[in-house]
Parts: sequence; structure tokens; C-alpha cells
Amino acid sequence: MKRIWLIPFVLFVILLAFLAAGLTHDPHKIPSPLIGKQAPAFDLPRLNSPGQMFSSSQMKGKVWLLNVWASWCVSCREEHPILVDYARSLHVPLIGLDYKDTSPDARMWLAQFGDPYEMVAVDANGHVGINYGVYGVPETYVIDRNGTIVDKHIGPITPRVMTEELLPLIKRLSS
Repeated sequence: MKRIWLIPFVLFVILLAFLAAGLTHDPHKIPSPLIGKQAPAFDLPRLNSPGQMFSSSQMKGKVWLLNVWASWCVSCREEHPILVDYARSLHVPLIGLDYKDTSPDARMWLAQFGDPYEMVAVDANGHVGINYGVYGVPETYVIDRNGTIVDKHIGPITPRVMTEELLPLIKRLSS
């Protein structure tokens, strides 16, 4: 009977162990069930040519990046200069997916901060984002020549992520 006080102590220690294990994980590396699977196909209107559609099938045979962003996204502003620099490097196409946004706001945002995208598709209702398993914006997908999702980055792309993770992966996939 005197050891009954041990039960809360043991439960507390177990809880601390789970918390400690959780702190060791990178929140930007949430495993995606789509890694290694075919990227969901989509056809969406183009931001700057609303009468024209963009189909993900147009990217077949190319390594490309799909960056999910929105003008209302504060974190997107953090990564945007890095994407603008990336666009100057001409590595692989960078396609934007304007997520749950209004087209006038998106156009104004790109005019203000620069447009790094080869093309921007408008996902106004967020259905394509749901198919891609978007948790929030920004998110970036690396898609190979066969249309397979090779990597997913959650959160803003930092210079370190670009130089140490994305560019080496893009180079490997492009060779």
C-alpha cells in the first residue's frame, strides 16, 4: 500500500520519455504517405492566364518543384526571396500552387515580392492541396521525371534546406 505513490511517478516518467522523444524530431519532416507514390494529377486554371488550364501531366518527363503558397501566408514571405534566387539558377521548373487564395491578392503579392514561378496554378477551393496532403502553407514537393513524389518539405524553405537538401536531390534526380 505504501508504494501506491509510485504509480503517478512512473506515469510522469513515461510521459517525460514521450516528450523527450518528440523533441528530437524535426517538425518539417512529417512522413508523408505520398513519398514514393505517383503525384496526384490535377488540372487547374493558370493565375496569369485564367482562361488557360495547367495540367500536372504537362510536367511528365521533367524533374520539378511544386511549391504550395498563398498571399495570406506569413511564412511564405520568409521563403519567397530564396525561391526568387532559386528561379534565377534555372535548375528545374518551379510551379506554384496558389492555395485557398484569391487571384487578385495572389497577383498583387507576386507583383510586390517577385514571381519566381514558371507557372502558378490556382487551387482556390483547396481540393488539390487536400489530394497532396497539405498540412499548411508553405509546402514544397520534389517530383521526378516519372511523376513520383520524391520529397516533401513542410514549412518555409531556408537557405540551408535549399543548399543541403533540395539542390543535391534535384541534381541527383536530374542526372
